[in-house]
Amino acid sequence: MKKFISWNVNGLRAVREKGFEDIFRNLDADIFCLQETKLQEGQIDIAFEGYSDYWNYAEKKGYSGTAVFTKEKPLNVTYGIGVDEHDHEGRVITLEFPDYYFITVYVPNSQDELKRLDYRMRFEDDFFTYVQTLQKDKPVIWCGDLNVAHKEIDLKNPKTNRHNAGFTDEERGKFQHLMDNGFIDTFRFFYPDMTDIYSWWSYRFSARAKNAGWRIDYFITSGSLKDKLVDARIHTDIFGSDHCPVELDINI
Repeated sequence: MKKFISWNVNGLRAVREKGFEDIFRNLDADIFCLQETKLQEGQIDIAFEGYSDYWNYAEKKGYSGTAVFTKEKPLNVTYGIGVDEHDHEGRVITLEFPDYYFITVYVPNSQDELKRLDYRMRFEDDFFTYVQTLQKDKPVIWCGDLNVAHKEIDLKNPKTNRHNAGFTDEERGKFQHLMDNGFIDTFRFFYPDMTDIYSWWSYRFSARAKNAGWRIDYFITSGSLKDKLVDARIHTDIFGSDHCPVELDINI
C-alpha cells in the first residue's frame, strides 16, 4: 500500500518555523505534495533523505508554487499543462510512474468579487483536457487545493457562501463534471455522509476554533482505480497553515 499526502502550506518558509519537517517525517508518505509554497528557486534549502524533490515556481514572487517529494523515482516529470496562459504560476507538477500518472495542482482562486472566475473556468477546462489526455495512456491520481467545496456538506455555511469564490454554481459545476466523467472524490467515496470535516479555515473570526471550515483539498482518481482505494483521511489535528493535510491510501 502507498500513502500519499497533499498540503497547502500557505508559505513553506512560514510553516517550516511551525514544525513542518517533523510533520513530514511523522506522516511518512510515499509521495508528499505541497501547494502555495510561495517560493522562488534558491529561497529555501530543504531536503529529506530517501526522497527526490521537484519544484514548480511562479514567476511572480511570493505567490502560488507547488512541490512534490517522492520515495519512488518517477519515469518522467513535467511542469504545467502545456498551455501558456496557465503555465507561469507554478500550479501543476506531473510525475509519471509505470502504472499511473500522479499530479499535484493548485487551482486558481476566483478571488473577491469573482474577478478571476472567467480565468478559473478556462483553467478548469484546460486542466480537464490535460487529465483526459493522460488517462488515455494510464490511470491518473491528482491532488491539491482545488479551491472549491463541491456540495453543501463540504462547508459550514453553504447558504451565506452561495455566490462566493469556491462555492459558485460555476465552480461546483466544473467539479461535478469530473464526477460525471467517472472520476472519484476519494474522501466522499469512503465517507459520503460525514459532516463537519474540513481542510481549510479562514484566519479570520476564529474560524478554525469554531470549525467553520471548507473542504477544498482533495485526492481525485480515475474511476478505474476504484478497487485499489484503501482509505482517505483529512488530518484536522495538524496545524501550521490555514489548510490541513489530506491523505490517500491506495494499493498501486
